[in-house]
Amino acid sequence: MENIIEKIRIELKENIDEKTQATGQNFFKEKIKFYGVKVPIVNKISKEYFKLIDFKSKSEIFDLCESLWQSEFIEESFIACHWSYYIHKKYEPEDFQIFEKWINEYVNNWASCDTLCNHTLGEFIEMYPEYLGKLKDFAKSDNRWMRRASSVTLIIPARKGKFLNDILEIADILLLDKDDLVQKGYGWMLKAASEANQRDIFEYVIKNKSIMPRTALRYAIEKMPKELKSKAMEK
Repeated sequence: MENIIEKIRIELKENIDEKTQATGQNFFKEKIKFYGVKVPIVNKISKEYFKLIDFKSKSEIFDLCESLWQSEFIEESFIACHWSYYIHKKYEPEDFQIFEKWINEYVNNWASCDTLCNHTLGEFIEMYPEYLGKLKDFAKSDNRWMRRASSVTLIIPARKGKFLNDILEIADILLLDKDDLVQKGYGWMLKAASEANQRDIFEYVIKNKSIMPRTALRYAIEKMPKELKSKAMEK
């Protein structure tokens, strides 16, 4: 199985784009390991190589994902995120521990965090909503990526109008967080929730606007009508 990982690494190196390599670090405050491959190419490699392993057991695929995460290269983390999502129909409750470990031990940037949580973990939570309480535990973590994960996991369910009360509870926990990437994460969650529950999110923002960081507030109201935005931004 490790052979396929080596082949992926060779292909990534063969697809290095000089401009992407030169500018990739600009999107992150943290020092990131990356080859410099454009995201659409990474996505294509991910799909092509998954065809070679889709017959394998879930645990074997998760082991391959683990190897990709361990490299710390952002492109390999994206492939791991895709592969873990491709098998979402096989998710079982105990898989949560694996996803939690990946966030806690391997995620070190917003892009890997969001790619894993929007899809793999978001899908898991829709399948097993009894794990929403675990996201609230994430929101209290010392690890900034766990805290961001608590909110960005719910982006897609939020757009569907799901889990509104839990979304507001998580927003309450993160409300005064001083980390701008956490503020952007929960602001994005509120913005997504506003697509289906505009009035509730607007009322939440108005209630908390005197203490909510402006970064989170601006994200939360981004999709609202102009008049509601103006009210929310009033001093």
